Amino acid sequence: MANKVVTRFAPSPTGLLHGGNYRTAVFAYLFAKKNGGEFIVRIEDTDRERSKKEYEENILESLAWLGLPHDKLYRQSEHVKRHEEALKTLIAKDIAYVSEEAQEEGKRSQVIRFRNPKEPLTFIDAIRGPITTDTTDLGDFVIARSETEPVFHFAVVVDDSDEGITHVIRGEDHISNTPRQILIQRALGLTSPVYAHLPLVLDSDRTKLSKRRGAKALTEYRDEGYLPEAILNYLALLGWHPKDNQELFSIGELIKEFDLSRIQKGAGIFDETKLLWFNHEHIKRLSNDEFFGRLAAYTKTPIHSSIIPLLKERAQTLKEAVDAVAAGEYSFLDEDVSYSKELLLQGAKVPEEVVSQHLNKIIESLEALSNFTNDEIKNAIFPYATEVGRGAVLWPMRVALSGKEKSPDPFTLASLLGKEKTIQRLRAALTVLK
Repeated sequence: MANKVVTRFAPSPTGLLHGGNYRTAVFAYLFAKKNGGEFIVRIEDTDRERSKKEYEENILESLAWLGLPHDKLYRQSEHVKRHEEALKTLIAKDIAYVSEEAQEEGKRSQVIRFRNPKEPLTFIDAIRGPITTDTTDLGDFVIARSETEPVFHFAVVVDDSDEGITHVIRGEDHISNTPRQILIQRALGLTSPVYAHLPLVLDSDRTKLSKRRGAKALTEYRDEGYLPEAILNYLALLGWHPKDNQELFSIGELIKEFDLSRIQKGAGIFDETKLLWFNHEHIKRLSNDEFFGRLAAYTKTPIHSSIIPLLKERAQTLKEAVDAVAAGEYSFLDEDVSYSKELLLQGAKVPEEVVSQHLNKIIESLEALSNFTNDEIKNAIFPYATEVGRGAVLWPMRVALSGKEKSPDPFTLASLLGKEKTIQRLRAALTVLK
């Protein structure tokens, strides 16, 4: 058990987190599970003024939705006594000292500073290799604002040790914090974990991803009808490259393939268009029953089970599917259709008597079919349409079946409507032309 891998995701509940933050959680989770270890969540809530319970709840809800269950949950505020004990230990050893600081308007305050040994320090980053810092440049840095209020660098050192963290996987913006934390670890006689600093995640305009600049919280993507497995898959590929060109992964496949050595050093770009592609691909991976279940959980809007295969192919998000149904795009399945002669002829671009001939030919071909499947319908109609003009045949067929200017292809429409209703509507179109 002593060698068990333990990683952590340690967010501060001072606001909603964006996808770049959760990418860190994804990598920490995958590495832990790849190595048979534990994934710990630590809520760093010692900023009493800015930490909010609703932000903590959103973080835990987002991780659960994403499919990243934690093995243990800690709150930093529950360990302040341990921080104080460690701080007193350093003060007693004269490795830390109280320093009086000048403030504005002539006021003075006391902080606690670490007595820096001022020597070169090198640590091996699991992604970037050796990193050397001249700690002289750090000076005697502050480790607490008082004996009961340690700063970030100090509290995380104590917490990581107490929680048995073996690997700290975090963003490269923490590289500058690492030498300070290693100095504190050495002073307390603690073993340093392995550090792995991830490349930043940038927005499409190559600026750092930020909630202030419009980056979305995960729960916003959930509410917009994204699948958690699609978000997870996409985040895993932001800065990590698998051995081959595979893009679509299940969580099990990601755990099997993940390797810190394949994380790039350059920044990842968060591309909403690519994320939408991932979501559509994962929707198409669902069985019809699974997709129907996801839609049922997402909305109270009644959805006809017969259009599920069509929605899977056309809708990029659950919301898009629901909105299309709510807007009546598929009302033609249950309701009679009506349309003008002008719409029926609009895309055909041939005289109406020619359209009548084509509709009669379609009816004749469909009546001869014993199996009324999408493929059989297409095989019966498409060669004829290719011969005489696709628009002249397929446009009026599609309008006759849907009553709409925009709709799925006529073969899909016919297969959904069934043979009897399809032929009935095609005959009705002939009446419109009279």
